[in-house]
Amino acid sequence: MSFECLLVSRDPSVISPLNRILDTLSISTKICLSASKALKEVEGNADLVVIDWVEDSASELLNDIRRSNTAQKKAVVVVSTAGCPLPGTHLVLKKPLTIESGAKGLKIIYARMLQDHRKHARYAVMTPVLARDPDNRVVPVTITDIGDGGLGIMSREMISKGDALSLYLSLPNARRSIYIEARVLWTRDYGTGGCEFIRIPPADREVLQDWLRSKCRVKRPLVSM
Repeated sequence: MSFECLLVSRDPSVISPLNRILDTLSISTKICLSASKALKEVEGNADLVVIDWVEDSASELLNDIRRSNTAQKKAVVVVSTAGCPLPGTHLVLKKPLTIESGAKGLKIIYARMLQDHRKHARYAVMTPVLARDPDNRVVPVTITDIGDGGLGIMSREMISKGDALSLYLSLPNARRSIYIEARVLWTRDYGTGGCEFIRIPPADREVLQDWLRSKCRVKRPLVSM
């Protein structure tokens, strides 16, 4: 996969250098010429939003992004003559924009996007295990997916929010099984739930991190980071 950027600008002096920079970072770009028309696009799959701060509707667009349900999943960059920090943005690039100044800031944003992606990404495993609760009750569960901070479960047994579970999990093609202690954060009536990690031994955490990195298929930048 590649990260996606929504670039909101009609100015060639902004679009041209940003297109070149984003291309070297292997970020695909969609251009929207008007801030007033961009919100519907923002609700889509864009990982990065770059706003050229020239229209009155630009501030309205930024406020809409901050209020949207997807705000925490997107990096927001503003291109402005002032260059001053703006609430709700992760970076402000000062005009006139150059390849050098833009690349320096966007490399930092790219690193943040990659970190966030790895943090929130979930990978399907569908592996049955025998978990234990604090009363040492054996609970058959299926691990449906796993990520950096937790895992999804499915079980026919009664599992409640707040329950702590311990288990050994063999990840596909990992060098060995890992031990996990997790707390149930939510459940659904049809037997699914989500858990956060409470404790993973350091050596097992290393195995998990190696496995997650092997599953991360973000398109590599064309430049060194």
